[in-house]
Amino acid sequence: MKKFEIENHAPSFLPEDSQWKLIWADEFDGTELDRTKWDFRLQFWGERFDAYTDQGVVVKDGCVELHRTELDGKYVSPQLQTGANSFDHLSAERGNNPWGQDGIWPLEPLKEPKFVHRFGYYECRCKFQKDPETMWAAFWTQSPTIGGRFEPEWCGVESDIMEHFHKGKASTGNIMGGYGQQYQKDGRVRYELKETEGDWHYFGMDWRPDGYVFYCDGEEVSRCNAHVSQVPQFILLTTEVQGYRSVKSGKMKMHGGDGEADTPPFVIKGDFVDDAFIVDFVRVFDRVE
Repeated sequence: MKKFEIENHAPSFLPEDSQWKLIWADEFDGTELDRTKWDFRLQFWGERFDAYTDQGVVVKDGCVELHRTELDGKYVSPQLQTGANSFDHLSAERGNNPWGQDGIWPLEPLKEPKFVHRFGYYECRCKFQKDPETMWAAFWTQSPTIGGRFEPEWCGVESDIMEHFHKGKASTGNIMGGYGQQYQKDGRVRYELKETEGDWHYFGMDWRPDGYVFYCDGEEVSRCNAHVSQVPQFILLTTEVQGYRSVKSGKMKMHGGDGEADTPPFVIKGDFVDDAFIVDFVRVFDRVE
């Protein structure tokens, strides 16, 4: 990897086979989240979901912190995104259909994305939460229309540049075909994290028209080329409290865990414990032709 210097900020590390130009970034300077770049994900399959919040985001010291926080006796946590899923545009009130047929077409207007892009190198520098067994973190891209066509190339995929479920480990790879029975995966691996100075880690994805290469701390960890997305995708920085999906379904197994959760783990028992996923920057580079 070769170093790409950013004045007054930590450098980037990019594949050596190309020349690069920076086309989008958030260095998280200042004291507030830049809402021209980020929205909050608050929906889950078309419904407002209690485990997601627009609280708990702190910008300071050139970083954004995504904190586990408390709401009505439950742990909740924020998710940041530069776009949105089309399947999260069901209307909660169903009152604005132009034909008065709200029960048939309960759709809200699609919002203009803050940032979507196709191909290039996507990178973040981050520090993990203290307890990944109860709250996990991720840096990823997703298509607004994932699962909307039979061919994943033309409706997009989920590219997990980094997911952190367990202490000392990360996972990487793609999800294709949506989240139902056509679910497919490619290049998905779990690997050990090495010790780094200050516990900071770099994660990157080199997305080309013919494949993906994923990196952790300057080393390749995975590559894949099945169903490469040919459509623009948006970026997400997310935290989620483990076990929240058991509440959504009533019987779904804890995400990343074993067995069923009769009592949702995000119900606070005892003292509230704060925790945070900290990100120094997010950057997107294009190849210089």
